[in-house]
Amino acid sequence: MKVLYYDCFCGISGDMNLGAMIDLGVDKDYLLKEISKLNLESEYEIDVKKAIKKGISGTKVDVILKNQDTGHKHDHRSNHSEEHCHNHGVQHHHDHDHDSHNSHNDGIHHGHHRHDHHRNLKDIEDILGSSNLSDRVKKLSKDMFMKIAEAEAKVHGKSLYEVHFHEVGAIDSIIDIVGSAICLDYLDVDKVMASKVQVGGGFVKCAHGIIPVPAPATLEILKDIPIKTGIVDFETTTPTGAAILASNVKEFTDKLGFSIEKIGYGIGNRELEIPNVLRVYLGRGENKETIEDQYMLETNIDDMNPELYSYVEERLLEEGALDVFKTPIIMKKGRPAIKLTVLVDEEREKDVIGIIFKETTSIGIRKYKVEKIMLKRDFAHIQTKYGKVKIKNSYYQGSLLKFKPEYEDCKGLAKKNDKPISEIYREVGRVIEEI
Repeated sequence: MKVLYYDCFCGISGDMNLGAMIDLGVDKDYLLKEISKLNLESEYEIDVKKAIKKGISGTKVDVILKNQDTGHKHDHRSNHSEEHCHNHGVQHHHDHDHDSHNSHNDGIHHGHHRHDHHRNLKDIEDILGSSNLSDRVKKLSKDMFMKIAEAEAKVHGKSLYEVHFHEVGAIDSIIDIVGSAICLDYLDVDKVMASKVQVGGGFVKCAHGIIPVPAPATLEILKDIPIKTGIVDFETTTPTGAAILASNVKEFTDKLGFSIEKIGYGIGNRELEIPNVLRVYLGRGENKETIEDQYMLETNIDDMNPELYSYVEERLLEEGALDVFKTPIIMKKGRPAIKLTVLVDEEREKDVIGIIFKETTSIGIRKYKVEKIMLKRDFAHIQTKYGKVKIKNSYYQGSLLKFKPEYEDCKGLAKKNDKPISEIYREVGRVIEEI
């Protein structure tokens, strides 16, 4: 079992997470290329470099916003380790420099220094929907955005789409969250785990006065998650960092039940008494085939425009459906119809049922529980004479059983090199045989 573990001894933030992922082995060029699919490159640049914090070497990532008014770059890197200002416009209490550099990496900007857009949740959904990112990356991203949106809505006493998401809608937050989804998709681990989360301590000053750490939005996101407080007088976990954990971590524990294979460090800006870094591990647990309880949803439809099925399928996958398929059937009185079948887990079942009822003519759904047995999988990248291809490896009882090249990669190389796609597949097979 492939495990990703977050060691949050100094909390977690969006920029430190990206640094840790690259340091762990996520291909930097791949990450930047995938982020570019958001089509927002006119608003930012991403600076990736090696750095050292208290003798620990790691990777530092900064999102540098471009000044859209003057054409000049505007560096929104914080003086701190993380994005210390959250959705309330927080500034750290003992900061005195309130110029453009006091904004954090979650994207809170003050006064005339703000150059990005005040995007809301609908804007985020539109950006993701119009991008060429994979369905899994879109889903992971939407889940994390929703965690922050729900927290802000509750804190402010408004509905999801009424909240003006200063933090969520800022370009550096978008990069941090979507970048996190891309990294998780790239690593394709079987389980994400984390330590108890250090949130820091002290007080911060915001537009509403002085408030304690953790701030309301961060604490709301971290409900039901074990936390630690007070290791430093500083806000060590930001809403973006909290959302990354809350959306993806399946188990919070300080006990490691796996062997560590790789270690990565994401470097922060702040000089603290402890190393201002996020440490992540990639490891292997006991190799067992995963058995998950999931649900099959079915409905027979004989009165819907067939042109709509592709749209319905797209919406179902966006809302978390694990699989969608259509079967031609004959209903009573000889009427031809389609049986729409959707595989979903318990967490997303309600959302998927809502899409079926809203987007199809169905007035009833059959539901039954199924067990899904899955081989362990991981991904590797191989270099062919036509370009790089992502390979999915599947294991049974710890041994490699089968592999498969990613179709989208092969399709892209076929077009780029003006070759039949079958030739790309043959070349992949040849390269793998030589490995």
